Amino acid sequence: MEKIVIEGGYRLQGEIPISGAKNAALPLMCAGLLTRDGLTLHNLPLLADIKTLTQLLTELGCKIVNGHTVTILTPNITSTTAPYDMVRKMRASILVLGPLLAREGEAIVSLPGGCAIGNRPIDLHLKAFEDIGATIELKDGYVRASGKLKGGTVHFPTVSVGATENILMAACLADGTTIIENAAQEPEISDLAHCLVAMGAKISGIGTSRLEVEGVPELHAAEYTVMPDRIEAGSYAAAAAMTGGELELLGHNLKEVMTGSLDMLKQAGLVFTETDRGLLCRLGPEGRIIGINAVTQPYPGFPTDMQAQLMAMMTLCDGASVITETIFENRFMHVPELCRMGADITVNGSTATIRGTNKLLGAPVMATDLRASMSLVLAGLAAQDITEVMRIYHLDRGYERLVQKLKVCGAKISRAPADGV
Repeated sequence: MEKIVIEGGYRLQGEIPISGAKNAALPLMCAGLLTRDGLTLHNLPLLADIKTLTQLLTELGCKIVNGHTVTILTPNITSTTAPYDMVRKMRASILVLGPLLAREGEAIVSLPGGCAIGNRPIDLHLKAFEDIGATIELKDGYVRASGKLKGGTVHFPTVSVGATENILMAACLADGTTIIENAAQEPEISDLAHCLVAMGAKISGIGTSRLEVEGVPELHAAEYTVMPDRIEAGSYAAAAAMTGGELELLGHNLKEVMTGSLDMLKQAGLVFTETDRGLLCRLGPEGRIIGINAVTQPYPGFPTDMQAQLMAMMTLCDGASVITETIFENRFMHVPELCRMGADITVNGSTATIRGTNKLLGAPVMATDLRASMSLVLAGLAAQDITEVMRIYHLDRGYERLVQKLKVCGAKISRAPADGV
């Protein structure tokens, strides 16, 4: 176990390369199960979640070599069971269900784990599979799916990114045409759809809430580049604001994929300038963080995965801010830790009121989930004295080379043994 140690109060200046998006890379890797030929992915981030999914896919019969460019070869699926010991580590493991079912006609997948940020049932996934011909049984903590998939209409009563991704992959090999209504519209879903099209899938309506998938007998080899991580980019933009610094975020199409985050960060006083390599971000001429009202919403609204980072930023705002969390019911676990550092935050149900303070104070704090971890790092960068962030294995799930990237830009940050924590 390790911790991150931060000596706060240093202005960040420089450039930060934005890694490939974790939330895009995971479903793209699962798409490798859909073809006997190889799927080559470029710009894959080197993260704990990627390693976990690599281990699971290998268990199912994939041959994978780790690196920023990865080729997933699956000439034969040797197992259709995704065991508990692997799936419990990461919720995205449920995304093997659709490809296994579509290609082999059966799948046995453990109910998933992941960050403890709220109730995220998979009933939307299962109902969608039933809508296109699957038989579903829940037994002994496993989903057992079987049957020959055939085209049909899937209507999601609520927007679900994971369910949209799962049924989209499965529908590519189903007999006939599948209509997906009220589909999630996140850029990561469009990334998956474009990759599937490169593999030979027939998908229309990409980027909208209505996807139409004409099933094909098989998919073929393809190469695809993972989109940049819009949440990582937003996190580092917040770091620039909180330290009074200036960072150039390096990545392709960042302005487009950061819709939602970008609008809210601009309201909070950040200025973004497009460059030939990405986005330059800094506080505006007034040099202050402005209080805002933010509500987490599905894309293109403000993303829940940026809520904790925005809250950390708002602890230093001029005035007060209100943040309402509508996606997950247990995603304010970072609040007590921020308050240990001098933040003034009051929570009432799903709404947090943040009253800006002149300074934060370093303290030992405990990370509770991936995005909460980053909020504490951000607070530590701006705080006086030393901040120690424990349980950083959460960070390793979603932020590639975080310490190195920040160090290059002037942060006093390092990893150290966690003293037996």
